[in-house]
Amino acid sequence: MSQAGCAQRLARLWYQRPLACALFALLPISWLFRLLVSVRRGLYRGALLRSYRLPVPVIVVGNLTVGGSGKTPLVLWLTQRLREAGWRPGIISRGYRGAAASGHAVTADGDPAQVGDEPLLLARRSGVPVHVGGDRVRTAQALLAAHPECNVIVSDDGLQHYRLQRTVEIAVFDARGAGNSQLLPAGPLREPLQRLSSVTAVVWNSLAEVPEPLRGAARDLPQFAMRLCAQRFFALHDDQRHCAALDLVGKRLYAIAGIGDPARFFAQLAAQGLVFEAHAFADHHDYSAADLAFADDGVLLMTEKDAVKCAALTTREAWVLPVDAQLVAAADGKSLLDTILEKIDGCTIA
Repeated sequence: MSQAGCAQRLARLWYQRPLACALFALLPISWLFRLLVSVRRGLYRGALLRSYRLPVPVIVVGNLTVGGSGKTPLVLWLTQRLREAGWRPGIISRGYRGAAASGHAVTADGDPAQVGDEPLLLARRSGVPVHVGGDRVRTAQALLAAHPECNVIVSDDGLQHYRLQRTVEIAVFDARGAGNSQLLPAGPLREPLQRLSSVTAVVWNSLAEVPEPLRGAARDLPQFAMRLCAQRFFALHDDQRHCAALDLVGKRLYAIAGIGDPARFFAQLAAQGLVFEAHAFADHHDYSAADLAFADDGVLLMTEKDAVKCAALTTREAWVLPVDAQLVAAADGKSLLDTILEKIDGCTIA
């Protein structure tokens, strides 16, 4: 089995409950990882490792689990709402698998191999400055130097990047929840669930019911439900051409998804009445023309995140399904934006 295949099999085991027998041998490594995570966080909290404060508020949209959970649509939602509220945001991102140095500016015509798939999508859709780099402090400083008008930074991921002080932390979980609640490599968690006690709010993306112990870990936090709403399809090679799902009925359809939870995308297509052959890839998959060869006799359907990497690989008919985040206010009527504005107006560094 290939390395990618092993990683996908391991990820499937993480989301089985109870703990899959095949993972028991990894528990000692998970316990060691937990210790190292705790020590590292303690060193930052005790100021033995240096962290940096920016001259503007910082909002981190992250997760405790490995892989995508809906952070990027939430970042797009948040930057739009901040702009409507009179703020001038900029976005920083790691640029996963990108080759660009820290502080690199992302433009709408950028190369995903250099800047990463999600930052390129953010640059195309957000309308705000986007910079990438593994060192988020340097990346944010570069963005502010290039765009001094920006008065708030939104970090796409980076919950564990403690070198950068933050004003707001938002933890996002998708329908998979916390899986078996174990830390890497026996489970999907980057940090223990107790880490939620220090975040500002939790967002449940398409999570019908919050399982225990996740419910208990987030009990005292502001919590918000989010769902991803599909829009009209646009053509892969011409984003000004659109079609509805009804226009695709009766065609031979192939759906691809290289996101954190491909099943979520396939469910969106099925909910629109489409019948298709599904092909799931690992998150951030580096596509090649061979990956798309099965679609030579039909029509390709894909996510926006996949589209930024696939446009140059095929000339076949292909359609992209964009999604927008919609959030529901908390039980007390307060919105996520209200919660964030209360923090950044006073700019209390977490």
